[in-house]
Amino acid sequence: MKLTRRRVLASAGAASALLASGCVSRFGSSTSYLTPILKPENQNTVFYWTDAVLQQVRDQRIPPPRAAYNVSLPMAAGFLAANGIAQAYDEPFGVGSGPAGADPEIAYGVAFGYAAAEAFQQPFVAERARFLNQFPNSAAKSSAIEWGRKVGLHVVRMRTNDGSEPSEANFYLGRYARRKDSLRWTPTGPFYGATPGPAFETFARPLFPGQGKIKPWTMRSGSQFRSDPFYDPASPEFAEEFDTIRRLGGADSTIRTADQSEIALFWEDGPWGITPPGHFIFIAIQVLQDRGLSFIELARVFALLGMTQADASINAWDNKYHYDIIRPETAIKHRAAAFNNSDGRVTRQRNWRSYIPTPEFPAYTSGHSTFGAVGTEITALALGTDKVSFSHESPDQVLWPTLKGRRRSWTSLSQAAEENGWSRLYGGVHWEADHTAAMKAGRAIARQAFQSTFPKKA
Repeated sequence: MKLTRRRVLASAGAASALLASGCVSRFGSSTSYLTPILKPENQNTVFYWTDAVLQQVRDQRIPPPRAAYNVSLPMAAGFLAANGIAQAYDEPFGVGSGPAGADPEIAYGVAFGYAAAEAFQQPFVAERARFLNQFPNSAAKSSAIEWGRKVGLHVVRMRTNDGSEPSEANFYLGRYARRKDSLRWTPTGPFYGATPGPAFETFARPLFPGQGKIKPWTMRSGSQFRSDPFYDPASPEFAEEFDTIRRLGGADSTIRTADQSEIALFWEDGPWGITPPGHFIFIAIQVLQDRGLSFIELARVFALLGMTQADASINAWDNKYHYDIIRPETAIKHRAAAFNNSDGRVTRQRNWRSYIPTPEFPAYTSGHSTFGAVGTEITALALGTDKVSFSHESPDQVLWPTLKGRRRSWTSLSQAAEENGWSRLYGGVHWEADHTAAMKAGRAIARQAFQSTFPKKA
């Protein structure tokens, strides 16, 4: 029997069930995301809890848009609880002032834990106990626990009717009108599994058509930063895009370099992994860990990271289902003639296949690029500079064992974001316009949120 990634995952079912029980690995273990990137002396309350939810994203195999939503609730709740005591920043959610003398770090952890339990439907019992046992019993601890519980439940109630529940279903439900022209998205299928990389079910339903209708955290609406329309399929611009991806992104491409192929796999961040939103939170931990931020400053930055990653998912999925744009593989294999493009390069290639698996939802705009632009822009604004050198190995080498020991390096945050976005072109699953429009939107989301959502108290 041929060993495929799907069979490996199936045989790991019992272990996966245990991992998804809410018990996550401690920092220092091989399955903690922070072990390879965090100096032990820099471990703190914010990073402890962030690691816990990133592991849950992986262990529950949560898709990227839902992962972004799930991490936003606890990250926001933790900060709001701590800030209610510290009173360092204004906030728009009406949490109010916490009890005098309460410990803000304890309140952060308790609120985070309550919101995470709801978002991930896991109790986090061991994580809560491990966290609280670090602190001696005192009046400051007792009042912080009660306040943290109150704020955590407040955030959960606040998001109860935000449109996220029906958006978990992979049905259109009339929320977006379908295109009627040749650019209309249809499943690429039959889907295939890369060996040993990710696999999609054959003719899977479109992923989360209602994600773009969820109530945002920092945007006025899901369409506030909606991108401009996609190209006319008969235009020279579309012909250029078609030819570029046909030559660059195919499984058998002769022009894609070895480094570009590695980039496509490195940033894939597919099923049973950290996901693109998690990868850019991971990067923020790596580069912010020793920058001298106080606890409340760090809590604010990571609340903004979580909330804007959720808003990035809302923006990208609003664009995807509003514009309903075909993926390159479908266009190249099946629909080239329907575009009525006079450029001779727009021709059907029946056996063309993308280098990495084509996802089961529309192309425009790129979720990867939106998540990357948002994450790096928030981090750069917190640092006061984009120019920071860093490197790491893939956070999830189980997906692509060929990445084992392969370390990638960057000299700026924006360089990493661009490489992440271009990985989808090297992989053959996105048009270049998907990337450029998403980068513009993601940076706009991040800048607005950083400037206006939690301003420092006068």
